[in-house]
Amino acid sequence: SCLFRNKMPNLKGSSSDSNDSENRNCNSKKGRDPEDNHSGDIPNLCPPNIPPSDPPQILSVSELMETANEVSKMTIAHEIVINQDFKFQELNFSPNSLESRVKETLHKAFWDSLREQLTKMPPDYTHAIKLLQEIKETLLSLLLPRQTHLRSQIEEALDMDLIKQEAEHGALDIPFLATYILGMMAMLCAPVRDEEIQTLRLVTDPVHLLRWIFRVLNLMKMDMVNFTIQTLRPHLQEHSVQYERKKFQELLNKLPCSLTCTTEWLRNAAAEVSASGLLPTAVLNQAYMDLLHWEPGKAYPETMLMDKARLDALQEEVHQITIIAAVLLVSSSTCGNGVFNSLGCGERLKQIMKALLDGLPDARLKDTLLDISNQVHQEVNKILLQLQCPALSPDKVALLKGQLKSLAEKDNAVRILIEQRIQAFLRHCLTPVGQNPKVLPQGLVPVQEELLKVGQKFGSLTNHNRQVFGPYYSTILRKLLLPEGQSELGTGSC
Repeated sequence: SCLFRNKMPNLKGSSSDSNDSENRNCNSKKGRDPEDNHSGDIPNLCPPNIPPSDPPQILSVSELMETANEVSKMTIAHEIVINQDFKFQELNFSPNSLESRVKETLHKAFWDSLREQLTKMPPDYTHAIKLLQEIKETLLSLLLPRQTHLRSQIEEALDMDLIKQEAEHGALDIPFLATYILGMMAMLCAPVRDEEIQTLRLVTDPVHLLRWIFRVLNLMKMDMVNFTIQTLRPHLQEHSVQYERKKFQELLNKLPCSLTCTTEWLRNAAAEVSASGLLPTAVLNQAYMDLLHWEPGKAYPETMLMDKARLDALQEEVHQITIIAAVLLVSSSTCGNGVFNSLGCGERLKQIMKALLDGLPDARLKDTLLDISNQVHQEVNKILLQLQCPALSPDKVALLKGQLKSLAEKDNAVRILIEQRIQAFLRHCLTPVGQNPKVLPQGLVPVQEELLKVGQKFGSLTNHNRQVFGPYYSTILRKLLLPEGQSELGTGSC
């Protein structure tokens, strides 16, 4: 269901005023990108206009601000399409932060000034009139184009000329106006704000009331923005590839040397792919895989910068899954599959390991694996006791702990094996859905749920990137892979 009682307008708009109170549901239709027929390979499109690598040009302050604005637009559009949970949220500073103290000081000074004006004899309504003007403008901004009747009501009830006249004669009734404003807010707000507005009806102090009205109105504006995002997402998904590519091309025109890191990224990937498999798709897939073990501080490809945070998070998840799968494999092998998989032992240990490994730096992995080995020992002995079997022998405990501790070494054979199997699975996720079945490699069943989620995120992210930047990759790879004088690539080319 939708956030708002007022249905958001569709892309063509609407002129009707009827049934406002019933408009809580919204329907959307997903479009299909016309280039989907190229998914799984680099899109076979006209090559983009990649400017030659001229010397860096100096941009003016206005040009820099304009460029930053365009980057911001492209980033937000990309985030809306890629991140289904994307929404704007209220910014909350830490209570003891400088930002919080400055904000609180300024707000207190403003509202204290308002109280001082209202308690004068006669009252000074200068600030109050400005606040009522802002409230009126905010209420009007929350209306849909078709809500002409409500617009007329607000204009009449909050007639600023009349309010100024009443203020001049000392007859301005702020509580009366606040009651009307709260009624209008209750009509326009999302259901999630109903309780807050009901609470405001109990506030009698005019300064506190106006202050909280402003806070709730700001939340309502944010709700409106988020609902608009939710409503327009299908349309954005349909056109996001063209939009992002167009914006990126505009940036390239201003900053001609903007694909240096992308070119180096693809060159390194080409060097990793064997000569027999040196095709554009194979090279690009290898480049995507390289992002899952990217060195901190290394320059990131420009075409992937909008997804860097997501890829960093995926890299951490893959590392965590690798360690968990290796620990479970070693433990079940040493303690016996029957014992280890009894009574949910493996699942409990997996949850414990997730908590211990979350955000853990490599430098502390060895100590954490020692803690994990102790947990494994305790869990297994608990199961053995319930099964009325003897506890693990000291030799077996020492063997188990030694093997688990050695997983901290990157050249550990079990860890390498698990890494290779996970990498193979994720490489399959780079192919379009339905083209290749995503078969889970042996030994990864205990982390199946986690691995499937990572694979889905990785595949979705890279597929969108391929569609947007495929023409740029094609142009770069032609220069990297084709001998001079040759103009076409073989099978699997762009």
